[in-house]
Amino acid sequence: MPTRKSPRKGSLQFWPRKRARKFLPRVNWNAISTGKNLKGFICYKVGMVSVSIKDNTPDSMTKGREKIIPATILECPTMKILSVRFYKNSKVTKEVLAENLDKELKRKIKVPRTKKKFKDVKTEDYDDVKVICYSVVKTTGIKKKPDLNEIGLVGSLEEKMKFTKEHLNKEIPIEEFFENGQLVDLRGLTKGKGFQGPVKRFGITLRAHKSEKGVRKVGSIGPWHPARVTFRVPMAGQLGMFTRVTYNNKILDLGKSNGKFKNIKNYGDIKTDYMIINGSVQGPAKRQLLITAPLRETKKQAKKNYELIEVLK
Repeated sequence: MPTRKSPRKGSLQFWPRKRARKFLPRVNWNAISTGKNLKGFICYKVGMVSVSIKDNTPDSMTKGREKIIPATILECPTMKILSVRFYKNSKVTKEVLAENLDKELKRKIKVPRTKKKFKDVKTEDYDDVKVICYSVVKTTGIKKKPDLNEIGLVGSLEEKMKFTKEHLNKEIPIEEFFENGQLVDLRGLTKGKGFQGPVKRFGITLRAHKSEKGVRKVGSIGPWHPARVTFRVPMAGQLGMFTRVTYNNKILDLGKSNGKFKNIKNYGDIKTDYMIINGSVQGPAKRQLLITAPLRETKKQAKKNYELIEVLK
């Protein structure tokens, strides 16, 4: 018989396969050049639904017809600025805390003591500004402790400073930065599945039913010499809770909930702003995600033009 050949199991692009250190990932904001003032926004996954849409995409085979597609609902409570970071040569040289912070916020997270004021900062000493934002998640029914993340800004240094001054101590809604029909990227953790074997983790083939020392494992973990197991051998370990990005998701609808969505399984009611995204998004219900402006738009996704008709349960 000829030698059996198959490609390796499991991508080495994502390595090591271990749990992420935090829920909201770091983002290279310098690589994202598009967006309106704020390049990202914190949101929470509600769940998946089927939606009825009218396809208005030019040159589409279903142009002018109604069709049903899968979609994901996200809840997007307002955000506030916790602090402002000033950069020089890509390093944080000063961080100024916003004044008049919520009393409840100080109970939930550690707030550093600082006497620096935003008014006293000289912008000519720095070359970039970013903000630490937190979600006002207490307005939802999920939890009380807010999620924090550093978010980049769009524009020149003067424009960034102007935006920061205008929005300090104010609630920032998602409608200011994203709109219907726009493409967005979503960053966050996948659903955690715990300790799993190599069949589920890497998709290796089951061995013959009379195989010695187990069926759901690899036949050989390597030669005698070198006398060690290489990291490329599929082994049991952690599966899920990995940081992933879903690129170029089309926004189908965006706005205030006003009691539209109630008694959603594993979630409850949507009490604040919502967003409906075409397709699926990583993570279980109530998972915190980071919506960002698209890193690289594709023509195929950008030209799609869907008109939302109805959300089906």
